[in-house]
Amino acid sequence: MPQYTPPVRDTRFVLENVVGLDRYANVPGFGAATPDTVDAVLEEGGRFVAEVLFPLNLSGDQEGCTRHADGSVTTPAGFKEAYAKFVESGWGTLSAPEAFGGQGMPHVVSTAFQEYMISANMAFAMYPGLAHGAIAALVVKGSPEQQAKYLPKMVSGEWGGTMNLTEPQCGTDLGLIRTRAEPQADGSYSITGTKIFISAGEHDLTDNIIHLVLAKTPGAPESSKGISLFVVPKVMVGDDRSLGERNAVSCGSIEHKMGIHGNSTCVMNYDGATGWLVGDEMKGLAAMFIMMNAARLGVGLQGLGLAEVAYQNAVQYAHDRRQGRALTGPAEPNEKADTLFVHPDVRRMLMEGKAWTEGLRALCLWGALQVDLEHAAPDDADRQMAADLIGLLTPVIKGVGTDKGYEIATTSQQVYGGHGYIAEWGMEQYVRDARIAQIYEGTNGVQAMDLVGRKLAANGGRAVQALFRIVGEEVAAAKNVEATVAFATALERANSELQTATMWFMANGMKDPNNVGAGAVSYMHVMGIVAVGLMWLRMAAAAARLKDAGEGDAAFMDAKLVTARFFAERVMPEAGALRRKIEGGAEAIMALPPEMFMAARA
Repeated sequence: MPQYTPPVRDTRFVLENVVGLDRYANVPGFGAATPDTVDAVLEEGGRFVAEVLFPLNLSGDQEGCTRHADGSVTTPAGFKEAYAKFVESGWGTLSAPEAFGGQGMPHVVSTAFQEYMISANMAFAMYPGLAHGAIAALVVKGSPEQQAKYLPKMVSGEWGGTMNLTEPQCGTDLGLIRTRAEPQADGSYSITGTKIFISAGEHDLTDNIIHLVLAKTPGAPESSKGISLFVVPKVMVGDDRSLGERNAVSCGSIEHKMGIHGNSTCVMNYDGATGWLVGDEMKGLAAMFIMMNAARLGVGLQGLGLAEVAYQNAVQYAHDRRQGRALTGPAEPNEKADTLFVHPDVRRMLMEGKAWTEGLRALCLWGALQVDLEHAAPDDADRQMAADLIGLLTPVIKGVGTDKGYEIATTSQQVYGGHGYIAEWGMEQYVRDARIAQIYEGTNGVQAMDLVGRKLAANGGRAVQALFRIVGEEVAAAKNVEATVAFATALERANSELQTATMWFMANGMKDPNNVGAGAVSYMHVMGIVAVGLMWLRMAAAAARLKDAGEGDAAFMDAKLVTARFFAERVMPEAGALRRKIEGGAEAIMALPPEMFMAARA
């Protein structure tokens, strides 16, 4: 059976030494994030997910969700009771606006808790997670009346929320949607159409579910410019937030999926359902991106969360399992065999897991800080810088975070050998669950194209130039410190590879746009190496400083320094190989006519 311990000590180290929460006391919301309060969130939140959510993960996967003849859906045994405890304890309100009943804490604090939830039970975490995306859109785009009607109970967790974007004939290309919204005399709209892949679309955890639905009004252009966003409650809501009649929206079926069986991924049928326009007509794309950007950061966190729990179990198995002898001779002659830890290749897999999970944790929390600063920093320049950085790095956090999450889940499974393939050990579930994170909320190829096609050139390349400058300045400072000079030199080389790849795109993208498309994923991973490398530089510098001052756990600091060295020696060199792949261009990729892909098999 798998196990999970929330990584509270590592989270605390990042919040104190990479994020630097204490430096932002003047930012609205950060005053409440005192060290004692944050410690309580981490400790008590970790205890809640370990004791309440994690025990339901394996059974929830095995049981799955059940759709009944009336279209209702039952979640796995124990989910409803666990959700009631989640709501009662207020865990979903941590960073929600105080005006609607939230605690108003920084997003970076709630992000730490969300990682623990995902590791403990990803399928369960998706229920409140989807509601948070809907809340974010209504906070920005909803009318005062819509906010007053829906947000208090969505924030409290009494009501759920979803995003309804995808249809059978369109996923990424939302201009192809067919769902229609016909205006009614009372100012509402009649929504008709079918949506697929709707996570948490129907369930028994809440009394109501507030759906945010993309649709087109009469005469709207047949492109993404014609999209509008509508709020469509499962159950009609009075002005006093009382519940009325059931709306004409129903779950047609539950998708049969590879993983996340504990979450109800639904086909949703809208049969003249009553909805109301959110924001302006045919401006739904802007509102959609509010939801999507929040969701993409959340999905990147899913990559981290699943990598962490899979890694933890692989470490424990390597401690317990005895197979073979060390290459240098028996490590424990009195035992019949040595533990898996004596084998370099097992060590390689575990070190990769440790280096990426700890690095991604720092990047996700630092990214969450940028979300906070974008909205609340007192200085205009600070808000702009934060917006630039998180806009640039959102596809990296999602794409690289989930690619590495899946990779670490599979290598952690590999540590188990044949036992990793057996369901009772739990590792194959983590592999299955991690796979979806590379696909939904925009496939990782789409993330890479968003990065190279939109984010690099935005505002004359202001964001990527800021990243280059930050890395360059911190590398220069670190090269003057003996403990970090080697790491800084490796990061400098990786940053140079990223700069060279960026210039290659500028020189070759106009000649043939396919050159950009062919190298996009590789470029995203080079930027991921540099961004996580920057986090490791900060962690290594902090560990060296604390160790020299005799503060903290010396063994913990030594482990940070060794893991940073591993990242520099074994991960950062990959940036050069990826850059060379980018420079290979698109010619060979695009040369074969489609019929030749199967010609040798005819």
